[in-house]
Amino acid sequence: MLTHERNHIFYVGVTNNIERRMSEHKLATFGTHVGHYNIKKLVYFEEHSDIRVAIKREKTIKKWNKQWKINQVSKLNPEWIDLSLDWDLSKYSKRIN
Repeated sequence: MLTHERNHIFYVGVTNNIERRMSEHKLATFGTHVGHYNIKKLVYFEEHSDIRVAIKREKTIKKWNKQWKINQVSKLNPEWIDLSLDWDLSKYSKRIN
């Protein structure tokens, strides 16, 4: 789950490569929603080995209201830090540009 600096707009999605996907978000290389709202902060994620399970979970999370999303992040990431801050995303930005 991604958000922006003020933590009140959320983006939920599925990917098979979270580092590459975060690089795309941080570079705002796709999607007007992401670029318009500056949604670049990863505050919550789950890993699933089965894509069908991941997609089902994504659909469930997308149905949550805003407060449920806030509660989930607050419980597992109380400081709302960007969980991708320490990742080396430079290898993906070279491929994108």
